[in-house]
Amino acid sequence: MISPGFVDHLVFRVSELGRTERFYNALLGQPAHKTEDSVMYMAGETRLFFTASTEPKTQPYDKEKVGLNHLAFGVHTRAELETIESKLNASGIAHSGIKIDQYGQKDYIWLDDPDGLRVEFYLRSE
Repeated sequence: MISPGFVDHLVFRVSELGRTERFYNALLGQPAHKTEDSVMYMAGETRLFFTASTEPKTQPYDKEKVGLNHLAFGVHTRAELETIESKLNASGIAHSGIKIDQYGQKDYIWLDDPDGLRVEFYLRSE
């Protein structure tokens, strides 16, 4: 059995890199690294790369199709989630507000990035 210790990186293709960078700057702060055709953020030890797609976007992102359903960032306290909600409100980013997950009975907030990828902030208390 293979048992990796962590996720090293994820790469997302986006339709407009500048628009994506502005969105994730509002969520995650300034990128850890940036080049002409990519931007990278850190989530713990995991690197998140966003690069411009060379293919045109032909249809809206559908989280119910085969592939990635959503990206969930973890927080450890309700206070962290409330701070995120306040920052989203201040940035004018549409979101769900704090909800309770019907499966895990945990608090979370969801929103969609500029390409329609579902992003969550999920409370996993220690």
